[in-house]
Amino acid sequence: MRSFFKIFFASFLALIVFIVLLFFFLAGYIGGITSKPNVETGSNAVLVLDLSETFGEKPVVDALAGFSESRYNTPGVYDVIRLIRYAKSDSSIKGIYIKASTNANGLGSSEEIRNALLDFKKSQKFVYAFGDVISMKAYYVANISDRIYCNPKGGVEWKGLTSVSPYLKGGLEKLEIQPEIFYAGKFKSATEPLRADKMSDANRLQLTEILGDIFNHMLDQTAVARSQDSSMLRRCVDLQLIQSASDAVQYKLVDGEKYNDQVMEEIAGKLKVSSINSINFIPLGKYYESVKPKFINTGSDRIVIIYAEGDIVGGKNSQKEIGQDIYRYFIRKARLDNDVKAIVLRINSGGGSALVSENLWRELTLTKATKPVVLSFGDVSASGGYYLSCNADSIFADPMTITGSIGVFSMLFNTQSFFKNKLGITFDGVHTAKEPDALSMVQPLTDLQKKFIQNDVDSIYHDFTSRVASGRNKSISYIDSIGQGRIWSGQKALELGLVDRIGGVQDAVDCAARMAKLKTYRLREYPEPENFLDLLLNNYTQTVKAKTIRDDLGEQGAKWYQTMSDYQSMSGVPQARLPFEFSLIP
Repeated sequence: MRSFFKIFFASFLALIVFIVLLFFFLAGYIGGITSKPNVETGSNAVLVLDLSETFGEKPVVDALAGFSESRYNTPGVYDVIRLIRYAKSDSSIKGIYIKASTNANGLGSSEEIRNALLDFKKSQKFVYAFGDVISMKAYYVANISDRIYCNPKGGVEWKGLTSVSPYLKGGLEKLEIQPEIFYAGKFKSATEPLRADKMSDANRLQLTEILGDIFNHMLDQTAVARSQDSSMLRRCVDLQLIQSASDAVQYKLVDGEKYNDQVMEEIAGKLKVSSINSINFIPLGKYYESVKPKFINTGSDRIVIIYAEGDIVGGKNSQKEIGQDIYRYFIRKARLDNDVKAIVLRINSGGGSALVSENLWRELTLTKATKPVVLSFGDVSASGGYYLSCNADSIFADPMTITGSIGVFSMLFNTQSFFKNKLGITFDGVHTAKEPDALSMVQPLTDLQKKFIQNDVDSIYHDFTSRVASGRNKSISYIDSIGQGRIWSGQKALELGLVDRIGGVQDAVDCAARMAKLKTYRLREYPEPENFLDLLLNNYTQTVKAKTIRDDLGEQGAKWYQTMSDYQSMSGVPQARLPFEFSLIP
């Protein structure tokens, strides 16, 4: 019988190996024969920019793109900028059509896309935009258009910005869960939802100022684009004057009320073709498949771009995370490669582990000693994201980038009463040390443990401010005065000396080339695309997990689940990060 099972399992293992190898072979073969040919633009091509698509820092590769004519990879923010720039000189592209109902992208990314569109208009090619109901964030990008229209029964959401945070203190009290919180920085509001039932005066002050900075920038830029008075645009917000499509036309936010088919007919007239069917509307993803090989520059020297997006965590990263191991490897590899003459780190992160931020700061500091290191801030580069960046040769930020938040916190949860009074469960044990384990969640901390944890937080805050002071050539006392966990807009950060220039990722690349004295160079981008099997498995896993949570808890419940999951993952680990819920509405 034992012999039978040995033969059986050996045969079964061989079958599995065979299936896996066959899968790889077929995937490669099918991928090869189904790869999409270059886009045929024809003589009347219009590039379509759909703002409802989320453009992350890294391109999103669709594992099934090669099997369907309607599925394409999603370009990253820098890819979108390069695509628009390439279309400017592409004779087959006659103009750009913006789908502007919603905008799924952050404010920094939106600013860079908007600037790319402004540059595109210098070619004298047209830019048209349309949305049924145009959100404020979508309108900000689309208002540079030659013509912008909304549905007669729709309108423009011109209602200002709002930041809303949930406060969990009361709920935790009902559950008899006691958060034990330690922080450095009076503006460090990440733990505020756990220790208060409303916004603190310090947090209200910083949010009011940063929303004001962002909103004023949007008003000023819109006034220029629409040849309007910014005070009138503000009056429209304050008095809620834009309630319908006709109001949007009356106050010159849009150029007219039209249905989608009427806008298409106007574009056809612009191109002097007989019908809409004669226009080749090319989705951005489709154009990306054809044009991206042309992004490759010439020259043996290289500039490396590293895209870092998401929470800063230890170990290997997953999607939307900055994992210590893999990003330390990227930086170190670029530093030790003699063909690499400069590094651009494009970061979009609200922070995370303070220790990982320190370790990545270390790698960038070592690299700075051998070659130029330039930072490009996206939608947000704050707390741990700013920590690792502060010693760069040059830092670029967008005017509406969220940055700063120089502060630290740590927290644990005492669930002893919850388990005892709600579930009837108690805990007991023995210890080899005088003080029990400080990371236990089933007993309160002692006074000595609290002192040790607060000392650790204060020490990390001192290290943080010291790193920033050294990198920015400021005194520690000055950095402390603008630190304390306070967040700033990119424009304000420039005035305070936290960043060097206002500009996007292309500006950072150009700066790196100048610093390295390169006239020609090739770009090398990390992380590199995943292989087919990883893509398939990751997409499947993420989709199933997300769908299961949404089905069980609903959309709002899924958000709460993620918030509590985030709190749990950070328990006992000193953090340099933004509040969990920093959202701008609309």
